[in-house]
Amino acid sequence: MDKALLGELIAMLMFIVTIFIVLVGYPVAFTLAGTALIFSVLGHFLGVFDYAFLTSLPARYFGTMINEVLVAVPLFVFMGVMLERSRIAEALLETMGQLFGTLRGGLGISVILVGTLLAASTGIVGATVVTMGLLSLPAMMRAGYDPKLASGIICASGTLGQIIPPSTVLIFIGDMLQGANQAAQLAKGNLAPDPVSVGDLFVGALLPGLLLVGLYIIWILIRSVVSPQSCPAIEMTAAQRRGLPLRVIKVMVPPLLLIIAVLGSILAGFATPTESASVGAVGATILAAANRQFNLGILKQVMRSTMTITSMVFILLLGASVFSVVFRGLGGEKVVEDVLSSLPGGQFTAILAVMALMFLLGFFLDTFEIIFIVVPITAPVLLMMGVDPVWLGVMIGVNLQTSFLTPPFGFALFYLRGVAAKLVSTGAIYRGAVPFVAIQVLAIAILWEFPSLATWLPEIVFGEPAPAAAVPGSDQPPQSLEDMLKGTQDTLTPGGGDSFSDPTSQFK
Repeated sequence: MDKALLGELIAMLMFIVTIFIVLVGYPVAFTLAGTALIFSVLGHFLGVFDYAFLTSLPARYFGTMINEVLVAVPLFVFMGVMLERSRIAEALLETMGQLFGTLRGGLGISVILVGTLLAASTGIVGATVVTMGLLSLPAMMRAGYDPKLASGIICASGTLGQIIPPSTVLIFIGDMLQGANQAAQLAKGNLAPDPVSVGDLFVGALLPGLLLVGLYIIWILIRSVVSPQSCPAIEMTAAQRRGLPLRVIKVMVPPLLLIIAVLGSILAGFATPTESASVGAVGATILAAANRQFNLGILKQVMRSTMTITSMVFILLLGASVFSVVFRGLGGEKVVEDVLSSLPGGQFTAILAVMALMFLLGFFLDTFEIIFIVVPITAPVLLMMGVDPVWLGVMIGVNLQTSFLTPPFGFALFYLRGVAAKLVSTGAIYRGAVPFVAIQVLAIAILWEFPSLATWLPEIVFGEPAPAAAVPGSDQPPQSLEDMLKGTQDTLTPGGGDSFSDPTSQFK
């Protein structure tokens, strides 16, 4: 058998075996790295893999550690965990519930709006769903809400942190697409490609994120008309109404100021996402102190949680880097390129196939697992076909948001189940999520039909390509890991052929 064909077959087998082992329940990071190393030995034994590819891993890991863009991840995680401790969500839910609760479906709408504010303040799905489940689910049950509708509202509002900036998912997608787009443009002969930054994706995801919020609210309003008993209005006393506008302003101003400080600095071009993340971390600490929820013990807990969450994400990255190197060394990237390029319908069908694959994997895998496995393999091919990188990144973000809601392994469903076991059944939580999954699919279709929802605002805000974080001590924009390692990869390519290019710079 031809060695190139044999290597490609082994690469495809490695992908299938990796997915199977992950579904069995082994830790994803170790599965990615361990399976890849086993198949690298098999490939070397059969003469279709050169161990020289693995020598790029130390430089790849070091590139991840010095990548300033990725410094935003622990900073945004710290901000989210600190805000969780500041009890801002509790005050927001109470006052917003009183503001809208007298309307049918009003309590559900208030949960969506509070989830939106928390998403724009924290960006951590797990913390938001748990907080909203603890605070709002008992209130919705006391108000007579359908348990399925209440569960769906809480899970859906909690997952908004996946797409509404600041989102750690968008940070990794943006960093991957930066390298993939540069490699694709250079391969097409464009020696001066426009850079793609995390700032582009942050701005591009705003309108699609607000679109999702609007669709959620429309669904609640429809339920309030079609099935008013599922989301009844709540009664308020005169004492509760007294001073309500002032209380709303009082609880709204702190998170809005934080959002303006974080996102406003990016939109205005004053700060990069990494710099704005540091502002957000300091701002969240100040808000916690202002609410008398800050001391040395809380700080230690926040720092420990930040370290744990960040470590889980980055260990996935390191394992995915091994998988990506071996996959490319075996020739798997060429298989993906050939398959997507040969699909009837060209670019449309290729994008549809990738999006469908990510959606299906979302039933079984976590968002970060899908990103680290699928995006580095498919994004370069799609960008070579002329797909807009900002639109592609936002589409991936919206698509992968469904992975938190799709049974049987949607993590938002697990988070809510963990804190609401005595109030709602697992079946009710699963059934309640289904309409919101359908809404997210509708949002994907709208974004597909109107790509300017993702591309218009970055063009208006930045005019030119979004500013990228600068490398300390350098006047040049930062290099993605693809750029950092390009020279190393070229020298490691056996036979002097085309170098394997991994755009990965890179929450379960």
